Amino acid sequence: MATENKKRLSKIARQKLAMRAGLWPELDETRLWDREKSDGWLSIPRAMPLLLQIMDSLSKGKPVSTAYVDLWCRTYDDSFVIANKDREMAFFSGFTGERAVRTWASRMRILKDLGFIDIKDGPNGPISYVLIFNPYLVVREHYEAGHVNAAFFNALGQRMIEIGAQDLDAASKPKASASITPVARKRPA
Repeated sequence: MATENKKRLSKIARQKLAMRAGLWPELDETRLWDREKSDGWLSIPRAMPLLLQIMDSLSKGKPVSTAYVDLWCRTYDDSFVIANKDREMAFFSGFTGERAVRTWASRMRILKDLGFIDIKDGPNGPISYVLIFNPYLVVREHYEAGHVNAAFFNALGQRMIEIGAQDLDAASKPKASASITPVARKRPA
């Protein structure tokens, strides 16, 4: 199946490159970021924009998505972050001023309470190590608990079909986990 997907993607890639060349015939390709020629890339779910919206909808008016993206960008596809630069991480997450680190730490605790990450203490304080869980699975747990509305979850399902993501297939459904702190909320309309 992976070979079939590769062939399909290469056909799609060729079609897109042909279309791009038609739309921008004078394009200087050195102005584009080429993943194969540049460092500084990582894997990210194609549904990340929607996943981030869902996270923010769960966080009761305290957006967590920028802190989550910064964490994701600090991994090396190992779902693990050594959080030894809290001031920098706060800044990269969009928090500045006197309360930047405190605000960042509160968003990290919200992400932990929501089950998107786990945190361990260590030499850098209470947030020294961070483990990032599969966001698709966490969103599914929240949906099943009635915390994510059907419109968001259905849109995520549609996007996953479009991109070929299979994280939520029945075979991949994990046993109930204790990763989500129960929250007394009803499913939004």
